[in-house]
Amino acid sequence: HPQPLDLVRPFRGEVVRLSGVGAQVVELVVRTEDQFLELGEPAREVRVLPESVPELLGEEPVDHLGEVLRQSVRQVWHKETSLDGLDAVILPGGFSYGDYLRTGAIARFSPVMGAVKQFASVGGMVLGICNGFQILLEAGLLPGAMLRNRSLTFICKDVYVGVENAATPFTGRCEPGQVLKLPIAHADGNYYTDDVSLSQMKANAQVVFRYCTPGGTITPEANPNGSLDNIAGITNADGNVLGMMPHPERCAEEVLGNEDGRLIFLSMLDALKKAKLQPKTVTA
Repeated sequence: HPQPLDLVRPFRGEVVRLSGVGAQVVELVVRTEDQFLELGEPAREVRVLPESVPELLGEEPVDHLGEVLRQSVRQVWHKETSLDGLDAVILPGGFSYGDYLRTGAIARFSPVMGAVKQFASVGGMVLGICNGFQILLEAGLLPGAMLRNRSLTFICKDVYVGVENAATPFTGRCEPGQVLKLPIAHADGNYYTDDVSLSQMKANAQVVFRYCTPGGTITPEANPNGSLDNIAGITNADGNVLGMMPHPERCAEEVLGNEDGRLIFLSMLDALKKAKLQPKTVTA
């Protein structure tokens, strides 16, 4: 039986075909501006469809920053080449281009990514969440790569991460060693880099989050996806670009039963206010 369309949030596109059995979507075809995007994902993943369509950024960070934190938020079309007027950029989670080839491998070529790179190069704050992290890796804005989860399955659950570096623009509201409870939802979250790069990242305090137990102990059992050294989030060498696999925007309100993720966004706002950043004109 066709799945009801209320499983899908509003987005710029047309559902051409949507069918499935029970809660399992068998076929989903969305007509976007210039191509067809075909997905075969469980219904729980369809609920974040706007983050899956490459032309439209996800709505969860927009909802939190705009409606909860009362900040001015602008969604950016993937074909735009200017980030004029923005103080920070968030690449949300989802399944850009259906995760074809590799996660983020196609999205890295979207025209807007040229502007994102330029924005980051002049010190602009960039946050990549889940698929956004994967895109930042593919674009070369962060070191390393993502592999399939150790279990070779999609994982959707709450995990615990320890704050390794509380002196970044993204973790200023956290305490060193603080444990955050955050949800993950990914099939490719197994972070990898070579030994030399890992040593350099550690020496430069670029490892920001590591999977741990509720008590803060780093153990193999606390690692949900096989990520190297239990890494859950890293920054670039300058500290203004952060990629993280957990979703802080999904646990940033009291109504959701967990507000740990709110610390990430409040930290960003604090950093922006402290630096008195002015809107920039950035073109690809």
